[in-house]
Amino acid sequence: MNLQPGIPQLLSVIAPCRNEREHIVAFCANVAAMQLPHGWQIEVLIADGASDDGTRELLGDWCAKDARFQMTDNPQRIVSPGLNRCIVQSRGEIIVRLDIHSEYASDYFVQCVNTLARTGADNVGGAWHAEGRTPMQKAVAAAFQSPWVAGGALSRNLEYEGEVDTVYLGCWPRATFAKVGGFDEQLVRNQDDEHNLRLKKSGGRIWQSKTIRSTYFPRGKLPLVFKQYSQYGYWKPFVMKKHGQAAALRHLVPAVFVVALLVALVLAFTVAAWPLGLLVGAYACLLMLALWGMRSQLEPGMATRVIGVIAAYHFGYGWGSLCGWRDVLLGRGPQPQWGALTR
Repeated sequence: MNLQPGIPQLLSVIAPCRNEREHIVAFCANVAAMQLPHGWQIEVLIADGASDDGTRELLGDWCAKDARFQMTDNPQRIVSPGLNRCIVQSRGEIIVRLDIHSEYASDYFVQCVNTLARTGADNVGGAWHAEGRTPMQKAVAAAFQSPWVAGGALSRNLEYEGEVDTVYLGCWPRATFAKVGGFDEQLVRNQDDEHNLRLKKSGGRIWQSKTIRSTYFPRGKLPLVFKQYSQYGYWKPFVMKKHGQAAALRHLVPAVFVVALLVALVLAFTVAAWPLGLLVGAYACLLMLALWGMRSQLEPGMATRVIGVIAAYHFGYGWGSLCGWRDVLLGRGPQPQWGALTR
């Protein structure tokens, strides 16, 4: 990816979208009202993935009234090529990625620029903080922030300040993309993790700051949560294969658990039921510990939904991982059914 030097004190905001009729106007209004560092200006490039729900019309209307916003086409529809199209068309010396399903603190841009200047990092961002509006969204958000679900990932720690291996969204000096290239367009999921891994392997630094604040609104239906996390699990082995990267323990545990459960089910019907009982009992204890840890966030009647969400996370990621490792070990490329969009 050949990028010319960026325009000083111009911030390029990039975001992919597809079928976001319910969110696109609120997103644009949020971005338009945000503070900028003194003397800075912004351009906002939104890559639309062939939306057919009215998103393009709403976005076009917004762009017509605010010249800072620009819509670009993303015929491949998935996130990576959309981001890359925006990056190539952008002109700023700093590039900030945003997500349509998030809200941003009024000083988000200011803190991104300040953190880059303060740390000298090649990519900066804030913690991945989830909140919900509907009862199911609230359950998803509560599970999302739990270390029992996230496996201790620093990206969910709202108070962490320091170097990390990957970060939510991202804010980069333009030179970062000139050095390591854009996002891998073969990846439907985990494209940010892969890009950050490439950055770290080139000697770059990634910094998470608690001053960079945003709120993510997750999916509000259990089947969509399961599908989302099964895709995360599926695409992770392809990232590991590409870079010869060893799997972190938190990435392996769900797949190991699903395998153990399947073996225990076979044993229950052929030899003995106690391995299945032991496994189910251990998992029930883990669920109780997770509920206890998030007790301050639970509203009346939420516990049952949270249990369902945690199970969707674990079983979805585990099943997806097994399918991903199967295709990697068989020398097959990513299968089309794992590339379907989940929004």
